[in-house]
Amino acid sequence: MYGWRARIGRINPSPETVGDEEWRRLCPEGAIVVSTRMLIERVDREGLTGMVRHVERAARELATARPGAILMAGTAGAFNGGPGFDRRLIERIRNAAGIPATTTMTAVLTALDVLGIRRVAVATPYIRPVDDDLAAVLRAAGREIVAIRGMGILKSIDMGDVEPAATHAFVRDLLAGVEERADGCLISCGNLRTLEVIGPLEAEFGLPVVTSNQAGLWQALHMAGLSPGEVSGGGRLFAVPGAGPS
Repeated sequence: MYGWRARIGRINPSPETVGDEEWRRLCPEGAIVVSTRMLIERVDREGLTGMVRHVERAARELATARPGAILMAGTAGAFNGGPGFDRRLIERIRNAAGIPATTTMTAVLTALDVLGIRRVAVATPYIRPVDDDLAAVLRAAGREIVAIRGMGILKSIDMGDVEPAATHAFVRDLLAGVEERADGCLISCGNLRTLEVIGPLEAEFGLPVVTSNQAGLWQALHMAGLSPGEVSGGGRLFAVPGAGPS
C-alpha cells in the first residue's frame, strides 16, 4: 500500500509545479504526498486574498484521502493577511477537515525559532509589495530583516520555471553582502526550486538555510508521527529535533 506509514496533504496554489515534487524527493520510505489546489492567477495582494477563499473546499477534498496532516502551501497566502493570519487559516482547515493542519508560513516561523535565526536575510521570487508584507510578518515575529530581495515575478507559474542555478546565484549574491550580519537565510515560496541550493549555500556561508518546502515538510512529518531525521538532503533543519507548535 502506498503511504503505509503516512499520507501527508498539501493544499497548493493552482499553478504549483515544484512543491509536491520537492516533497516527494525528500519523503522517507512509506510516506506519500496527496494534494489539491486553490485557484490563483497573480501573486499579489488581491490574488492571494482570493486564493484563500478556497481553503475550506480544498481541505474537505483532501480529507477524503485521510492524510495524517494537512499543510496549506502558498507561503504568501498565509502572510498576506498580516501577523497571526496563518493561525486563523489553520483553524479554518481544521474545522473543515477535522485533521491536524499547518501552513507553510507557520512552519517557516517554527523552523526559524528552532534554528535560532533572529537576524535573517530573505530571498523571494515575489514583487515588492508582497516582500513588504512578508517582512512585516517576520518583524512581528521578532525577526530583524538584514536584507530582503525579490525577483519581481508576478505569476506563480513563472516562479516554477526559474532554474536552480539562477536561484543559487540570486541568493548567493544576497548573502555575500550580509553574511556577517545574518544568523541564517530564508528562501520563501513553495513554487521556487530550492532543494538543490540548500546544501551548497549552507556549506559556503556557514549559515542555516530555511526554505518553504523544506520547512513545510519538516513540520508536516512531525505532525504525521514520522521523524524528520530520516530525511537526507534537506539541510541543517532536518538534524534538529522538535517541530514546535502545530
